[in-house]
Amino acid sequence: MHTTLLAALLSAFSAQAAITPAEADKLGKELTPVGAEKAGNKEGTIPSWEGGLTKAPAGWNPAQGYADPYAGDKSLFTITAANAEQYKDKLAAGTLALLKKYPSYKMVVYPSHRSAAYPKEVTDKAKEQATKVKLEGSAMTELGGSHVPFPIPKTGQEAMSNHMTRYLGGGFDRTYDWFPVRANGDFYRVGFRELRVSDANFDTRTPNHQFSFLGFFTAPATLQGTVYLVHESIDQVKEPRQAWIYNAGQRRVRRAPDLAYDNISDGTEAMRVTDQYDAYNGALDRYEWKLVGKKEMYIPYNSYKLSDKKLKYADIIQKNSINPDLMRYELHRVWQVEATLKAGQKHIYGKRTFYLDEDSWGVVHEDAYDGQGQLWRIGVHGTMQYYDAMAPWYRVNIWHDLSNGNYLVSTLDNEIKTPWKFGVKGNWSDFQPDALRRAGTK
Repeated sequence: MHTTLLAALLSAFSAQAAITPAEADKLGKELTPVGAEKAGNKEGTIPSWEGGLTKAPAGWNPAQGYADPYAGDKSLFTITAANAEQYKDKLAAGTLALLKKYPSYKMVVYPSHRSAAYPKEVTDKAKEQATKVKLEGSAMTELGGSHVPFPIPKTGQEAMSNHMTRYLGGGFDRTYDWFPVRANGDFYRVGFRELRVSDANFDTRTPNHQFSFLGFFTAPATLQGTVYLVHESIDQVKEPRQAWIYNAGQRRVRRAPDLAYDNISDGTEAMRVTDQYDAYNGALDRYEWKLVGKKEMYIPYNSYKLSDKKLKYADIIQKNSINPDLMRYELHRVWQVEATLKAGQKHIYGKRTFYLDEDSWGVVHEDAYDGQGQLWRIGVHGTMQYYDAMAPWYRVNIWHDLSNGNYLVSTLDNEIKTPWKFGVKGNWSDFQPDALRRAGTK
Protein backbone atom coordinates (compact mmCIF):
# COMPACT_ATOMS: atom_id res chain seq x y z
CA MET A 1 0.00 0.00 0.00
CA HIS A 2 2.73 2.41 1.02
CA THR A 3 4.76 1.42 -2.05
CA THR A 4 1.82 2.08 -4.36
CA LEU A 5 1.15 5.46 -2.75
CA LEU A 6 4.83 6.43 -3.02
CA ALA A 7 4.93 5.42 -6.69
CA ALA A 8 1.84 7.51 -7.39
CA LEU A 9 3.34 10.51 -5.63
CA LEU A 10 6.63 10.17 -7.50
CA SER A 11 4.78 9.87 -10.80
CA ALA A 12 2.78 13.01 -10.06
CA PHE A 13 5.94 14.86 -9.03
CA SER A 14 7.88 13.81 -12.13
CA ALA A 15 5.20 15.01 -14.53
CA GLN A 16 5.84 18.64 -15.44
CA ALA A 17 2.54 20.47 -15.31
CA ALA A 18 1.45 22.58 -18.26
CA ILE A 19 1.36 26.35 -17.74
CA THR A 20 -1.73 27.98 -16.29
CA PRO A 21 -4.30 29.88 -18.38
CA ALA A 22 -3.10 33.09 -16.73
CA GLU A 23 0.45 32.40 -17.88
CA ALA A 24 -0.72 31.50 -21.38
CA ASP A 25 -2.62 34.80 -21.52
CA LYS A 26 0.73 36.62 -21.43
CA LEU A 27 1.59 35.23 -24.87
CA GLY A 28 1.18 37.93 -27.49
CA LYS A 29 1.03 40.61 -24.79
CA GLU A 30 4.04 41.22 -22.54
CA LEU A 31 5.54 38.08 -24.07
CA THR A 32 5.89 37.37 -27.78
CA PRO A 33 3.66 34.61 -29.20
CA VAL A 34 6.46 32.08 -28.54
CA GLY A 35 7.32 33.23 -25.01
CA ALA A 36 10.18 35.72 -25.40
CA GLU A 37 10.20 39.06 -23.60
CA LYS A 38 8.56 41.49 -25.99
CA ALA A 39 10.25 44.56 -24.49
CA GLY A 40 13.85 45.49 -25.20
CA ASN A 41 16.43 45.88 -22.47
CA LYS A 42 16.76 49.02 -20.36
CA GLU A 43 20.01 50.06 -22.06
CA GLY A 44 18.31 50.01 -25.46
CA THR A 45 20.96 47.67 -26.89
CA ILE A 46 18.32 44.97 -27.42
CA PRO A 47 15.23 46.37 -29.17
CA SER A 48 11.63 45.37 -28.54
CA TRP A 49 10.13 42.65 -30.71
CA GLU A 50 7.84 44.25 -33.30
CA GLY A 51 6.71 41.19 -35.23
CA GLY A 52 9.97 40.10 -36.82
CA LEU A 53 10.95 39.93 -40.48
CA THR A 54 7.95 38.61 -42.39
CA LYS A 55 8.59 39.67 -45.98
CA ALA A 56 11.36 39.14 -48.48
CA PRO A 57 13.13 42.20 -49.91
CA ALA A 58 11.47 43.60 -53.05
CA GLY A 59 12.44 41.72 -56.19
CA TRP A 60 14.00 38.83 -54.30
CA ASN A 61 14.50 35.54 -56.13
CA PRO A 62 15.43 32.32 -54.23
CA ALA A 63 18.06 31.46 -56.84
CA GLN A 64 20.03 34.55 -55.77
CA GLY A 65 20.51 33.28 -52.25
CA TYR A 66 19.02 35.18 -49.32
CA ALA A 67 19.41 38.94 -49.70
CA ASP A 68 20.66 40.72 -46.60
CA PRO A 69 17.98 43.13 -45.28
CA TYR A 70 20.54 44.66 -42.92
CA ALA A 71 23.39 45.13 -45.38
CA GLY A 72 23.49 48.86 -44.63
CA ASP A 73 24.29 48.40 -40.93
CA LYS A 74 27.65 49.61 -39.69
CA SER A 75 29.49 47.51 -37.13
CA LEU A 76 29.47 48.78 -33.53
CA PHE A 77 32.76 47.29 -32.34
CA THR A 78 34.92 44.18 -32.60
CA ILE A 79 35.72 41.75 -29.79
CA THR A 80 39.22 40.24 -29.85
CA ALA A 81 41.49 38.52 -27.37
CA ALA A 82 42.82 41.97 -26.42
CA ASN A 83 39.47 43.32 -25.19
CA ALA A 84 37.52 40.13 -24.40
CA GLU A 85 37.76 40.78 -20.66
CA GLN A 86 35.60 43.87 -21.14
CA TYR A 87 32.76 41.77 -22.58
CA LYS A 88 33.21 38.46 -20.76
CA ASP A 89 29.89 38.64 -18.88
CA LYS A 90 28.16 38.43 -22.28
CA LEU A 91 30.38 35.74 -23.80
CA ALA A 92 30.21 31.96 -23.46
CA ALA A 93 33.17 30.07 -22.02
CA GLY A 94 33.78 28.51 -25.43
CA THR A 95 33.90 31.90 -27.11
CA LEU A 96 36.50 33.12 -24.64
CA ALA A 97 38.53 29.95 -25.27
CA LEU A 98 38.47 30.49 -29.05
CA LEU A 99 39.54 34.12 -28.68
CA LYS A 100 42.42 33.03 -26.46
CA LYS A 101 43.53 30.10 -28.66
CA TYR A 102 43.44 31.79 -32.07
CA PRO A 103 44.91 35.30 -32.48
CA SER A 104 42.96 35.76 -35.73
CA TYR A 105 39.60 34.95 -34.13
CA LYS A 106 37.32 37.94 -33.65
CA MET A 107 33.66 38.86 -33.31
CA VAL A 108 32.31 41.80 -35.29
CA VAL A 109 29.27 43.12 -33.42
CA TYR A 110 26.37 44.86 -35.18
CA PRO A 111 23.08 46.47 -34.06
CA SER A 112 20.56 43.89 -32.89
CA HIS A 113 17.51 43.05 -34.99
CA ARG A 114 14.84 40.74 -33.60
CA SER A 115 13.98 39.26 -36.97
CA ALA A 116 12.51 35.91 -35.82
CA ALA A 117 8.89 35.37 -36.86
CA TYR A 118 6.52 32.44 -37.38
CA PRO A 119 3.22 32.00 -39.26
CA LYS A 120 0.09 32.91 -37.31
CA GLU A 121 -1.16 29.33 -37.38
CA VAL A 122 2.04 28.25 -35.63
CA THR A 123 1.77 30.85 -32.87
CA ASP A 124 -1.98 30.28 -32.46
CA LYS A 125 -1.40 26.56 -31.99
CA ALA A 126 1.39 27.24 -29.48
CA LYS A 127 -0.98 29.27 -27.30
CA GLU A 128 -3.81 26.77 -27.70
CA GLN A 129 -1.69 23.82 -26.56
CA ALA A 130 0.42 25.62 -23.96
CA THR A 131 -1.93 24.69 -21.11
CA LYS A 132 -2.12 21.05 -22.22
CA VAL A 133 1.38 19.82 -23.16
CA LYS A 134 3.18 17.86 -20.46
CA LEU A 135 6.61 16.38 -20.00
CA GLU A 136 6.71 13.14 -18.03
CA GLY A 137 10.32 12.17 -17.45
CA SER A 138 11.73 12.73 -20.93
CA ALA A 139 8.45 11.90 -22.68
CA MET A 140 6.31 14.69 -24.15
CA THR A 141 2.54 14.21 -24.35
CA GLU A 142 -0.40 16.23 -25.69
CA LEU A 143 1.80 18.07 -28.19
CA GLY A 144 -1.21 18.47 -30.46
CA GLY A 145 0.75 19.91 -33.39
CA SER A 146 2.42 22.67 -31.39
CA HIS A 147 5.94 23.73 -32.39
CA VAL A 148 6.47 25.62 -29.12
CA PRO A 149 5.23 23.21 -26.45
CA PHE A 150 6.67 25.14 -23.49
CA PRO A 151 6.69 28.89 -24.26
CA ILE A 152 7.27 29.61 -20.57
CA PRO A 153 9.74 26.85 -19.66
CA LYS A 154 10.23 25.75 -16.07
CA THR A 155 12.94 23.14 -16.71
CA GLY A 156 15.89 22.55 -19.00
CA GLN A 157 14.07 19.67 -20.67
CA GLU A 158 11.19 21.93 -21.58
CA ALA A 159 13.51 24.52 -23.15
CA MET A 160 15.32 21.86 -25.18
CA SER A 161 11.99 20.37 -26.26
CA ASN A 162 11.12 23.75 -27.77
CA HIS A 163 14.33 23.61 -29.77
CA MET A 164 13.61 20.16 -31.14
CA THR A 165 9.99 20.79 -32.12
CA ARG A 166 10.44 24.30 -33.53
CA TYR A 167 8.83 25.15 -36.85
CA LEU A 168 11.07 24.72 -39.91
CA GLY A 169 8.59 25.39 -42.68
CA GLY A 170 6.64 22.14 -42.34
CA GLY A 171 8.99 20.34 -44.68
CA PHE A 172 12.17 21.19 -46.52
CA ASP A 173 14.40 19.95 -49.31
CA ARG A 174 17.91 21.36 -49.16
CA THR A 175 21.29 20.56 -50.62
CA TYR A 176 24.43 21.89 -48.96
CA ASP A 177 28.10 21.19 -48.31
CA TRP A 178 30.14 20.75 -45.18
CA PHE A 179 33.89 20.88 -44.73
CA PRO A 180 36.19 19.23 -42.19
CA VAL A 181 39.04 21.73 -41.78
CA ARG A 182 42.33 20.58 -40.28
CA ALA A 183 44.53 22.70 -38.04
CA ASN A 184 46.87 23.48 -40.97
CA GLY A 185 43.96 24.87 -43.01
CA ASP A 186 43.49 21.90 -45.36
CA PHE A 187 39.88 20.95 -46.05
CA TYR A 188 37.68 18.86 -48.31
CA ARG A 189 34.02 18.93 -49.33
CA VAL A 190 31.22 16.63 -48.23
CA GLY A 191 27.99 17.06 -50.20
CA PHE A 192 24.61 16.29 -48.67
CA ARG A 193 20.94 16.55 -49.56
CA GLU A 194 18.19 16.41 -46.94
CA LEU A 195 14.49 15.90 -47.33
CA ARG A 196 12.60 16.33 -44.06
CA VAL A 197 8.82 16.34 -43.75
CA SER A 198 6.78 16.94 -40.60
CA ASP A 199 3.89 14.61 -39.85
CA ALA A 200 1.34 17.28 -40.78
CA ASN A 201 2.80 17.48 -44.32
CA PHE A 202 2.47 13.77 -45.11
CA ASP A 203 -0.39 12.25 -47.08
CA THR A 204 -0.83 9.82 -44.16
CA ARG A 205 -0.76 10.88 -40.51
CA THR A 206 0.96 8.55 -38.04
CA PRO A 207 0.44 8.48 -34.26
CA ASN A 208 3.41 9.73 -32.18
CA HIS A 209 5.23 10.78 -35.36
CA GLN A 210 7.07 14.12 -35.38
CA PHE A 211 8.84 14.00 -38.76
CA SER A 212 10.67 11.75 -41.18
CA PHE A 213 14.01 12.44 -42.81
CA LEU A 214 15.90 11.23 -45.88
CA GLY A 215 19.59 12.14 -46.15
CA PHE A 216 21.68 11.54 -49.28
CA PHE A 217 25.45 11.89 -49.58
CA THR A 218 26.41 13.43 -52.92
CA ALA A 219 30.18 13.65 -52.27
CA PRO A 220 32.90 12.42 -51.78
CA ALA A 221 32.92 9.26 -53.86
CA THR A 222 33.49 7.08 -50.78
CA LEU A 223 30.12 8.19 -49.33
CA GLN A 224 28.17 8.92 -52.50
CA GLY A 225 25.01 6.82 -52.69
CA THR A 226 24.71 6.30 -48.93
CA VAL A 227 21.20 7.17 -47.77
CA TYR A 228 19.76 7.60 -44.27
CA LEU A 229 16.12 7.24 -43.31
CA VAL A 230 14.85 8.40 -39.92
CA HIS A 231 11.40 8.24 -38.35
CA GLU A 232 11.40 10.65 -35.42
CA SER A 233 8.81 10.10 -32.71
CA ILE A 234 7.36 12.68 -30.31
CA ASP A 235 7.50 10.44 -27.24
CA GLN A 236 10.92 8.81 -27.62
CA VAL A 237 10.51 6.79 -24.43
CA LYS A 238 7.39 5.10 -25.72
CA GLU A 239 8.82 4.71 -29.20
CA PRO A 240 12.56 5.35 -29.77
CA ARG A 241 13.84 6.79 -33.02
CA GLN A 242 13.77 4.35 -35.93
CA ALA A 243 16.57 4.62 -38.45
CA TRP A 244 17.84 2.75 -41.49
CA ILE A 245 20.81 3.14 -43.83
CA TYR A 246 21.32 2.13 -47.44
CA ASN A 247 24.93 1.37 -48.28
CA ALA A 248 25.65 1.81 -51.99
CA GLY A 249 28.70 -0.47 -51.87
CA GLN A 250 26.82 -3.34 -50.24
CA ARG A 251 23.53 -2.51 -52.03
CA ARG A 252 21.54 -3.40 -48.95
CA VAL A 253 19.30 -1.70 -46.42
CA ARG A 254 19.92 -2.29 -42.72
CA ARG A 255 18.66 -0.93 -39.44
CA ALA A 256 20.82 1.82 -37.94
CA PRO A 257 20.20 1.82 -34.19
CA ASP A 258 23.48 3.69 -33.70
CA LEU A 259 22.12 6.78 -35.49
CA ALA A 260 21.68 8.53 -32.16
CA TYR A 261 23.44 10.00 -29.13
CA ASP A 262 27.25 10.17 -29.38
CA ASN A 263 27.84 7.99 -32.39
CA ILE A 264 30.11 9.72 -34.90
CA SER A 265 28.47 11.25 -37.96
CA ASP A 266 29.92 10.00 -41.25
CA GLY A 267 32.08 12.48 -43.11
CA THR A 268 32.81 14.71 -40.12
CA GLU A 269 36.19 13.31 -39.00
CA ALA A 270 34.58 12.75 -35.59
CA MET A 271 34.06 16.46 -34.95
CA ARG A 272 30.28 16.11 -34.74
CA VAL A 273 28.31 13.32 -33.11
CA THR A 274 24.78 12.35 -34.10
CA ASP A 275 22.93 14.36 -31.45
CA GLN A 276 24.74 17.55 -32.52
CA TYR A 277 23.04 17.62 -35.91
CA ASP A 278 20.81 20.72 -36.01
CA ALA A 279 22.72 21.82 -32.85
CA TYR A 280 20.87 19.17 -30.80
CA ASN A 281 18.44 16.39 -31.63
CA GLY A 282 17.11 13.15 -30.18
CA ALA A 283 16.17 11.78 -26.81
CA LEU A 284 16.92 13.69 -23.61
CA ASP A 285 17.18 10.69 -21.30
CA ARG A 286 20.97 10.46 -20.80
CA TYR A 287 21.41 13.85 -19.14
CA GLU A 288 20.10 15.80 -16.20
CA TRP A 289 18.88 19.11 -17.62
CA LYS A 290 19.04 22.30 -15.59
CA LEU A 291 17.46 25.58 -16.66
CA VAL A 292 20.03 28.08 -15.40
CA GLY A 293 18.06 31.13 -16.51
CA LYS A 294 18.14 33.90 -19.08
CA LYS A 295 21.02 36.26 -19.87
CA GLU A 296 22.22 38.68 -22.52
CA MET A 297 24.90 37.34 -24.84
CA TYR A 298 26.66 38.17 -28.10
CA ILE A 299 25.58 35.46 -30.52
CA PRO A 300 25.82 34.86 -34.29
CA TYR A 301 22.61 36.31 -35.71
CA ASN A 302 21.12 37.48 -39.01
CA SER A 303 23.93 35.64 -40.78
CA TYR A 304 22.91 36.76 -44.26
CA LYS A 305 26.43 37.58 -45.41
CA LEU A 306 27.08 33.84 -45.68
CA SER A 307 24.18 33.49 -48.15
CA ASP A 308 25.94 35.51 -50.82
CA LYS A 309 26.16 33.32 -53.94
CA LYS A 310 29.08 35.41 -55.18
CA LEU A 311 31.22 33.94 -52.42
CA LYS A 312 33.36 30.92 -53.12
CA TYR A 313 34.08 28.39 -50.40
CA ALA A 314 37.72 29.47 -50.45
CA ASP A 315 36.54 32.97 -49.48
CA ILE A 316 34.81 31.55 -46.41
CA ILE A 317 37.05 28.79 -45.10
CA GLN A 318 40.25 29.83 -43.37
CA LYS A 319 42.70 28.30 -40.96
CA ASN A 320 41.30 28.00 -37.39
CA SER A 321 37.88 29.47 -38.27
CA ILE A 322 35.76 30.71 -41.12
CA ASN A 323 36.41 34.27 -42.29
CA PRO A 324 35.35 36.33 -39.25
CA ASP A 325 34.40 39.29 -41.44
CA LEU A 326 31.55 37.19 -42.85
CA MET A 327 30.08 36.50 -39.41
CA ARG A 328 27.67 38.90 -37.76
CA TYR A 329 27.24 39.01 -33.97
CA GLU A 330 24.42 40.74 -32.13
CA LEU A 331 23.33 41.13 -28.52
CA HIS A 332 20.29 39.00 -27.71
CA ARG A 333 18.71 37.33 -24.72
CA VAL A 334 19.29 33.61 -24.46
CA TRP A 335 18.16 30.79 -22.20
CA GLN A 336 21.07 28.91 -20.62
CA VAL A 337 20.63 25.16 -20.13
CA GLU A 338 23.19 22.86 -18.50
CA ALA A 339 23.22 19.13 -19.24
CA THR A 340 25.08 16.77 -16.89
CA LEU A 341 25.52 13.13 -17.81
CA LYS A 342 23.52 10.85 -15.53
CA ALA A 343 25.33 8.23 -13.46
CA GLY A 344 25.56 4.97 -15.36
CA GLN A 345 24.87 6.59 -18.74
CA LYS A 346 27.32 6.71 -21.65
CA HIS A 347 28.24 9.75 -23.74
CA ILE A 348 31.56 11.28 -24.82
CA TYR A 349 30.44 14.61 -23.35
CA GLY A 350 30.21 14.61 -19.58
CA LYS A 351 28.72 18.08 -19.43
CA ARG A 352 27.22 20.45 -21.98
CA THR A 353 26.02 24.03 -21.82
CA PHE A 354 23.48 25.18 -24.40
CA TYR A 355 22.34 28.72 -25.14
CA LEU A 356 18.96 29.10 -26.85
CA ASP A 357 17.78 32.25 -28.60
CA GLU A 358 14.65 33.48 -26.80
CA ASP A 359 12.93 34.54 -30.05
CA SER A 360 13.37 31.31 -32.03
CA TRP A 361 14.20 28.61 -29.42
CA GLY A 362 17.13 27.54 -31.59
CA VAL A 363 20.39 26.57 -29.91
CA VAL A 364 22.91 29.22 -30.96
CA HIS A 365 25.93 28.03 -28.97
CA GLU A 366 27.13 24.87 -27.22
CA ASP A 367 30.08 24.28 -24.92
CA ALA A 368 30.82 20.55 -24.65
CA TYR A 369 33.11 19.15 -21.93
CA ASP A 370 34.86 15.79 -21.78
CA GLY A 371 34.48 13.26 -18.98
CA GLN A 372 37.20 15.00 -16.94
CA GLY A 373 35.42 18.34 -17.09
CA GLN A 374 37.72 19.95 -19.68
CA LEU A 375 36.18 22.18 -22.33
CA TRP A 376 36.55 20.20 -25.53
CA ARG A 377 34.25 21.24 -28.36
CA ILE A 378 32.37 24.42 -29.15
CA GLY A 379 29.30 24.70 -31.36
CA VAL A 380 28.64 28.07 -33.03
CA HIS A 381 25.32 28.25 -34.87
CA GLY A 382 24.55 31.36 -36.89
CA THR A 383 20.85 31.94 -37.49
CA MET A 384 18.77 34.07 -39.83
CA GLN A 385 15.12 34.50 -40.77
CA TYR A 386 14.16 32.51 -43.88
CA TYR A 387 11.56 35.01 -44.95
CA ASP A 388 10.06 32.80 -47.66
CA ALA A 389 9.36 30.10 -45.08
CA MET A 390 8.52 32.38 -42.13
CA ALA A 391 11.02 30.41 -40.07
CA PRO A 392 14.22 31.33 -38.22
CA TRP A 393 16.88 28.68 -38.76
CA TYR A 394 20.60 28.15 -39.23
CA ARG A 395 22.67 29.69 -41.99
CA VAL A 396 25.87 28.10 -40.70
CA ASN A 397 26.85 25.43 -38.17
CA ILE A 398 30.43 25.29 -36.88
CA TRP A 399 32.04 22.92 -34.40
CA HIS A 400 35.52 23.72 -33.07
CA ASP A 401 37.72 21.06 -31.44
CA LEU A 402 40.06 22.68 -28.93
CA SER A 403 42.11 19.50 -28.52
CA ASN A 404 43.52 19.42 -32.06
CA GLY A 405 42.69 22.77 -33.67
CA ASN A 406 40.34 21.25 -36.26
CA TYR A 407 36.88 22.55 -37.03
CA LEU A 408 33.85 21.53 -39.06
CA VAL A 409 31.72 24.06 -40.95
CA SER A 410 28.37 22.97 -42.34
CA THR A 411 25.21 24.05 -44.24
CA LEU A 412 27.03 26.17 -46.82
CA ASP A 413 25.47 26.36 -50.29
CA ASN A 414 27.33 29.24 -51.94
CA GLU A 415 28.52 27.10 -54.87
CA ILE A 416 25.21 25.24 -55.25
CA LYS A 417 22.63 26.61 -57.70
CA THR A 418 19.58 24.75 -56.38
CA PRO A 419 17.71 26.91 -53.83
CA TRP A 420 16.35 25.43 -50.62
CA LYS A 421 12.64 24.61 -50.76
CA PHE A 422 10.24 24.94 -47.82
CA GLY A 423 6.67 23.77 -47.35
CA VAL A 424 7.58 20.42 -48.89
CA LYS A 425 5.00 17.64 -48.61
CA GLY A 426 5.69 13.91 -48.66
CA ASN A 427 4.23 10.54 -49.54
CA TRP A 428 4.53 8.16 -46.61
CA SER A 429 5.38 5.32 -49.00
CA ASP A 430 8.55 7.17 -50.09
CA PHE A 431 9.84 7.24 -46.50
CA GLN A 432 9.82 3.50 -45.89
CA PRO A 433 12.82 1.12 -45.69
CA ASP A 434 11.84 -0.67 -48.89
CA ALA A 435 12.05 2.64 -50.76
CA LEU A 436 15.65 3.28 -49.65
CA ARG A 437 17.31 1.18 -52.34
CA ARG A 438 15.40 2.99 -55.08
CA ALA A 439 16.40 6.32 -53.54
CA GLY A 440 20.05 5.30 -53.38
CA THR A 441 20.26 4.39 -57.04
CA LYS A 442 18.49 7.44 -58.48
